[in-house]
Amino acid sequence: MTPLDDLSTRMEEELLKGGARGIEQAAQALDPGYLLRTAQGILDSPGPVLITTGFPVSGTFETDGPVGAIALYRVLEYLNGCPVFVGAPPLSTLLGKRFQVTELPIATPEETAPHIAKLMDTHRPGAVVSVERPGASAQGSYHNMRGSDITPHAAKVDALFNREDLFSVAFGDGGNEIGMGNVLASLSTLPIIPSVTPCHELVVSSVSNWGVYGVIAMMEALTGEELLDLCDPAPTTHWLVENGCVDGVTVRPEPTEDGFPLSRGETLIKRFQSWVSPFSTESYPKTA
Repeated sequence: MTPLDDLSTRMEEELLKGGARGIEQAAQALDPGYLLRTAQGILDSPGPVLITTGFPVSGTFETDGPVGAIALYRVLEYLNGCPVFVGAPPLSTLLGKRFQVTELPIATPEETAPHIAKLMDTHRPGAVVSVERPGASAQGSYHNMRGSDITPHAAKVDALFNREDLFSVAFGDGGNEIGMGNVLASLSTLPIIPSVTPCHELVVSSVSNWGVYGVIAMMEALTGEELLDLCDPAPTTHWLVENGCVDGVTVRPEPTEDGFPLSRGETLIKRFQSWVSPFSTESYPKTA
């Protein structure tokens, strides 16, 4: 175990505190060090990084997911990478006002396939990241944490995570998100309809946004760049809520994430900054 391995494991444990949905058992099914492996994989990406986010809630989308995804987008931009958001309305319409977005239709997997083929040909990505996106169940349907069928409202991007030519990362906190196919057996006791979609590296945390901050912290440790300074959840969350976003748990248009105040995530960022600051590594290539 290297000091960076120890740091990764310590952060992974911290990210699971405060949750009440049993996702800890999924984390136990993962090999420790997934924050570090994810950070290294993203930094090693030979091409653009596709980012997909947005969990459908009551005709709109939830705050958990987009906030972390936007933070990662900004980090990759800072590192001279080429991030691209991939998704469907209404979130893609909003993100397109500030970021590079490739829009996909809300359609069947078969109808979506040519759009994904065009996406791959246009961007030639090296990695794909999902932050709190619903993943397909064993029956091919999509469900929220209450078990309600949200298939008609979910863009079908799972095919991007079944490819060997793309390093795939997924962030989740409930078991019904893309990537949870990696730990399917561990989800059997949870009161959910789990996703079977796999990925190369799965990051689980009490709130998916927080898991992104953990990966960015490891990217900071690897690069020596102060990347966590780019994470500022409050203004991002307020912007999203002002444009229709809701808390995924309370289903209210308020600047919270899964029922937690923003101060919880902000405290994590500060804590991770203090943990990462002693690390000084050899320079790492700024590619994404």
